[in-house]
Amino acid sequence: MSPTAHPGASLTVGPISDAEHLAFVRTQRSASFLQTPAWARVKTEWRSESLGWFDGRQLVGAGLVLHRPVPRLERRTLAYLPEGPVIDWTGELDTWLDPLAAHLRAHGAFAIRLGPPVWTDAWSAAQVKEGVADPDVRRLTDLPSERVYPVGARVASQLRHAGWLPQSPEDGFGVGHPQFKYEVPLAGRTEDEVLRGMNQLWRRNIRKAAKEGVEVTVGADLKAFHDLYVHTAERDHFTPRPLRYFENMFAAMSAEDPDRISLYLARHQGDLVAASILVRVGAHAVYSYGASSTEKREVRGSNACQWAMIRDSLAAGCDVYDLRGITPTLDADDPHVGLIQFKVGTGGQAVRYVGEWDLPLRPIVYRAFDLYMRRRGR
Repeated sequence: MSPTAHPGASLTVGPISDAEHLAFVRTQRSASFLQTPAWARVKTEWRSESLGWFDGRQLVGAGLVLHRPVPRLERRTLAYLPEGPVIDWTGELDTWLDPLAAHLRAHGAFAIRLGPPVWTDAWSAAQVKEGVADPDVRRLTDLPSERVYPVGARVASQLRHAGWLPQSPEDGFGVGHPQFKYEVPLAGRTEDEVLRGMNQLWRRNIRKAAKEGVEVTVGADLKAFHDLYVHTAERDHFTPRPLRYFENMFAAMSAEDPDRISLYLARHQGDLVAASILVRVGAHAVYSYGASSTEKREVRGSNACQWAMIRDSLAAGCDVYDLRGITPTLDADDPHVGLIQFKVGTGGQAVRYVGEWDLPLRPIVYRAFDLYMRRRGR
């Protein structure tokens, strides 16, 4: 089900309660977990508000706004709607976005940043694999997309025409959320069909984990997960989040919906060899965080975790299993190419979204903010 408005309708925007926001999200086939009321309680460093779009008295859209303050501009905020808002993106966007801009400007925002949950292109696993093997192909966008989504092109065109500025960087990763993702379609497929869609290495690794006796359970031992996650961060050279972040995330999201977030733990002979976090809103399942042990990699705990999450997502009636961000590089010499090579084994597809866009509401303040972000390397 998609949020809709009558053509030419005059919509109004105003604050809604958490309960109203959550009730609306539950009417949707899927929505990003970044657009749920619980996400505001995870991102406690920013002021947040839930906004609703009304056609008369009927709630027809909703969005979570995170107000991000800027140094020395405490009274002005960047109003950020990650992977949202949850509105009808197929029609005339000014009907939706003009009242949003008016509301946020009146309440101190110097700019709006949003990320429409709309695809523009998709590339099959076979295309990605061929692209990595071809030395003349350096990026996903060097390949013709297998499918083009006209709605995405229309959204980008309307945003540009209305003065919105694209923010997605060349490598697909920035301060916001990735424009390129890897997703496995699940709708209408059986476990056997999904498994057959994986490459030979993934299928072999899943069988290997089962043969070695790897057991995957859904548990609550966040300390065990976090210890392994910190180990993974040290090995793979990224900065880990603190344990309290995950404790808060699980508390907030589980309180909103007991099926919203789950921790998967893969053990071999009592040793934790992999762990993953799955988040689900409606029919959209997301692999959110993962960790793996350097020891016992040969038992393939990570593949076992992924397969357990995919099977449970299928059983829950999900349409898609979202492996989150990739960089669009297909250059075999680029260290980032390993990320897409791991994910392409699932047999899904690489997708490009419209990306994140900014609307300056107070151009002088926005230019100062943009300069500040450039100086600190975003």
